[in-house]
Amino acid sequence: MSFFALTVFGLGAMSVATDTDIIAVPGLGQSPGIVGMLAALVVFATTLSTALRRQHPTFLAAPVTALTTALVHLMAVWFATLVSSGDLVIATVVAGGLVQGGPSLVLLLAAAIAAWGGIALRRTRAEHPRWPWERDEDE
Repeated sequence: MSFFALTVFGLGAMSVATDTDIIAVPGLGQSPGIVGMLAALVVFATTLSTALRRQHPTFLAAPVTALTTALVHLMAVWFATLVSSGDLVIATVVAGGLVQGGPSLVLLLAAAIAAWGGIALRRTRAEHPRWPWERDEDE
C-alpha cells in the first residue's frame, strides 16, 4: 500500500507543481494510466514478495524491485496507449514524455522507498503494535 500511496502522492504533487497532466494527449482517456499503474502494482508486489521469502532478505532487492516496476509501468503505458490510439508514434511520445517529464522517476523513487521499507520490516521481524495488556499473556 505504501508504494501506491507514495506514487499517487508524488504524481499528484508533480502535476500540481508543474501545472501539467501526467499524460497530456487529447482524446486518449485514462486507460493507459490505469493499465500502467495496475501493471506496476502487480510487478512491485510480485518482485518484493519474491525477495521477502528469503530467510534474510537483502536490501539489494530494493533497487531491482524499483527498476523492474518502473520499466514494466513504462511498457504497460506504451502498450495501452498503442491499443487506445492505434498509433505507434503517439505511444512512443507518451512513453518518452513519462521518462523526460519526470513521472517515471517519481514511480522509481516511490518503488525504491516502499521496497526498502518492506525489506526493513521483514529484516527486523516487526509485528503489529499491541496494547500492554496483550503482551502479558505471551510472557
